[in-house]
Amino acid sequence: MSASSAFTRDTADEIIVPHQPAYLPWPGFFSRLLGLDRLLVLDHVQFSRGGWQQRNYLLTATGRQRVTVPVIHNFGQPISAARISGDQWRARHWQTITAAYRRAPYFDQWSGPLEEIYGRTWEFLSELNVALIRLLMRGFGIEAELVFSSQLQPQGQATAMLASLCELTGASTLRLGMGAAGHGGYLDWDLISKAGISVQVADFGFRPYPQAFPGFTSGLSALDLLLNCGPAARQILADCGTVVPVAAEKVTAPQ
Repeated sequence: MSASSAFTRDTADEIIVPHQPAYLPWPGFFSRLLGLDRLLVLDHVQFSRGGWQQRNYLLTATGRQRVTVPVIHNFGQPISAARISGDQWRARHWQTITAAYRRAPYFDQWSGPLEEIYGRTWEFLSELNVALIRLLMRGFGIEAELVFSSQLQPQGQATAMLASLCELTGASTLRLGMGAAGHGGYLDWDLISKAGISVQVADFGFRPYPQAFPGFTSGLSALDLLLNCGPAARQILADCGTVVPVAAEKVTAPQ
């Protein structure tokens, strides 16, 4: 597969990016939104305990540090129904953020909006995650509308669900990550083909950018990118991301 010029708006109204609402998502989450009008928040799917929906990594003086939002576990609950357990985590997370990034070039610019979010009491995990996603989108200059699958009530599971979401939103193209659409992914290409849906595979490769501590550490929340790079962050997202249209009969492993 060869990379294409991905981030144009000529077909933006026909493309949707379905993604679960992660906590302080990684940069690749936002890279695949560049040039699009809609993010489809998959909040009706089952909550995955211990996954990215409730945790992520920040960079501190001692290296990567995981921050986790405690969630009341009810087996089988959708993400939209997952409730946060307790309130002490807010102070801990805010202390970690301030200790890690208070000397970052753009911390002062974003500390107010961040402190406002961490200063509020949150009942539902998805609402917290969406508030942080909106803040990061604003920082990256992404104006995509958020559409919630829990309000659309799609039918089926996995590929059938994605096809249903395309029908409900009027989209003809899905932009998915390599894990879903690449070799070994869960996508049912026969179903996709019969539904007349096109697929784009989005990939993201970290390239070093200035960070608050010496060297370069990848695998972090996009908050690290925003607070260290500010207005330059959007171009970094574009430079590190690729989007490739894929035909069902030509799916191969990534090179």
